[in-house]
Amino acid sequence: MSYWLFKSEPDEFGWPHQVAKGDAGEEWTGVRNYQARNNMRAMRVGDRGFFYHSNIGKEIVGIVEVIRESAPDSTTDDPRWDCVTVRAVCALPKPVKLDQCKVQPGLGSMALVNNTRLSVQPVTEEEWKIVCEMGELDPSGL
Repeated sequence: MSYWLFKSEPDEFGWPHQVAKGDAGEEWTGVRNYQARNNMRAMRVGDRGFFYHSNIGKEIVGIVEVIRESAPDSTTDDPRWDCVTVRAVCALPKPVKLDQCKVQPGLGSMALVNNTRLSVQPVTEEEWKIVCEMGELDPSGL
């Protein structure tokens, strides 16, 4: 299993919106960055990701699961752009702020800390464990 981080502006599509989609999940559309698109192309069904509120809050608030691998983005006719479908798994009991990640030992190389503009980014297994623990969530139970 691989781990990822998905950024969304909470006033446009926040964690409550993702949860409301239920088991059907939601396409992660609108990504127009090649690196982020390539990250989605590398995803497999069952991979997990952090749901991150950007701009407002700047915090990791939930866990999502990839339920459909990369396919054409339904919001454009441009064949260059793909998206995955994700569903909500659970909320973090305690949201993890970007400022906390910046000072947490073991997260200094995390893409979230070093490339804050990338909307879909990889997360290492060690980073996954650290952030889950910071959010008071047992990573072994996922």
